[in-house]
Amino acid sequence: MKIAVCDDDKATREHISSLIKEQIRDAKIMTFATGEEMLKVQSDFDISFLDVEMGEISGMDVANQIRQEEHGDTKSIIIFVTGFEKYMNSAFDVSAFHYLLKPIDEKKFRHVFRRALNELYAAREGTKRYVLVRNSGMQQKVYIKDIYYIESANKKVIIHTRTGVLDSYGKMDEWEQMTGSGFYRCHRCYLVNMEQIVSYNADTIKVANGDEIILAQKKYNEFIRRYMKYAKDGGIVNV
Repeated sequence: MKIAVCDDDKATREHISSLIKEQIRDAKIMTFATGEEMLKVQSDFDISFLDVEMGEISGMDVANQIRQEEHGDTKSIIIFVTGFEKYMNSAFDVSAFHYLLKPIDEKKFRHVFRRALNELYAAREGTKRYVLVRNSGMQQKVYIKDIYYIESANKKVIIHTRTGVLDSYGKMDEWEQMTGSGFYRCHRCYLVNMEQIVSYNADTIKVANGDEIILAQKKYNEFIRRYMKYAKDGGIVNV
């Protein structure tokens, strides 16, 4: 596991590094005093702790660069560590995992770091899970992470995925059990992958491919509770 700690204060870098080592002794930690130093390394880090205000290239600049250069399905986990609350809203623009204020509360840090590790491990494990879909008379492997949502229509089950749309059969209750807790039955005809949600309101959920699906009015409050629990348990959040 590769972890970056970027902060212009040496004591803070050492403090964060020691807290990380408490939980993962063999973690590969690289520390940087400036954003420029970190970007020059051009390395993919599993978790990055970034100070917001640092010289010419801020932690927010580094986070933006990380997001622009990411490839594949798994996003790097970004945690901001700063003495200023005013940047908290900007952290959402780069899908930051958390925002820790200085001076660092060690108990809070340990809690956030454990959650970050859980999300990282869950993302890695999630890349292996799949379902077998019978489509056009053939069995096809579909990875759970690649499903945007599942739709029930005219006695068919339509599976919307990154690689296309598949027609199959079965009951939505059965698909709900197969896909697991990372999916939510937002309407009797729709089962959505919470990892793929990019926005929502009182009656609509938008997923990463741009499609909008119905969120039943009576399910809105339950959806919010389930989605917040999913996020708290380390689920990947793109909202």
